[in-house]
Amino acid sequence: MSTASLKGKLALITGCTGGIGRATALALARLGCSIAIHYHSAEDKATALAEELKATGAQVDAKAFQADLGNIDDIKRLYAEVLAQMGHPDILFNNAGITGPRIGPRGNIEDVSLEEFERTWKTNTAQAFLLTQLCVPHMAQQGFGRIIFCSSVAAATGGVIGPQYASSKSALHGLMHWVASRYAKDGVTCNAVAPALIIGTEMMANPPDEHRKLIPVNRFGVPEEVASCVEMLVTNAYMTNKIIVMDGGMTASTF
Repeated sequence: MSTASLKGKLALITGCTGGIGRATALALARLGCSIAIHYHSAEDKATALAEELKATGAQVDAKAFQADLGNIDDIKRLYAEVLAQMGHPDILFNNAGITGPRIGPRGNIEDVSLEEFERTWKTNTAQAFLLTQLCVPHMAQQGFGRIIFCSSVAAATGGVIGPQYASSKSALHGLMHWVASRYAKDGVTCNAVAPALIIGTEMMANPPDEHRKLIPVNRFGVPEEVASCVEMLVTNAYMTNKIIVMDGGMTASTF
């Protein structure tokens, strides 16, 4: 599809004030998309981003919406407010997430409480499922939709944070595969990006240098590189049911 056909489309991006969310919002706005900016507590950043996005083009609209994605009622309210103020989302980037306790790869599983496990899954997985469930019917009805999940390399490797985080991200892959297979015939594509060691994000605010040494390209990734991958998934109507790993070559894959 041509990028011209994205003009006037609405993208809902969760966690939009973070590094990856912000970079993606700017990339899609440059293609003519309006942006529904979700934020949790960074109201000033969200308001400033909305003004910056609207300045990218006359047809671009942007509004900020607050919600705690660990609260089911908040998620429903978020969707209802976006619908009332901006219309149906054509693009959904499920980007927001939390880590939960950081026990590391050598931690003990008993160091993660059931309450922390459930909170991580609710915020990372349940909210992505619910927003997808709310957005897909209209996408299928109109014959166009783009759904992208922000996963993590930890979904495949276990990662360096903890079992609650790795498992919540891995679950997104199964959800993505089902949605992609079910709605491909309706013009709805569904994919995932799986970044690792991306600086300029809350998760990687002060990365130790030994982490850089794990990366074959010998540097950390930046949010704009993840955003360029999301942009490709939004503009490519033939790309669906895929996990795009962005880790500087740390993990090898055949497909």
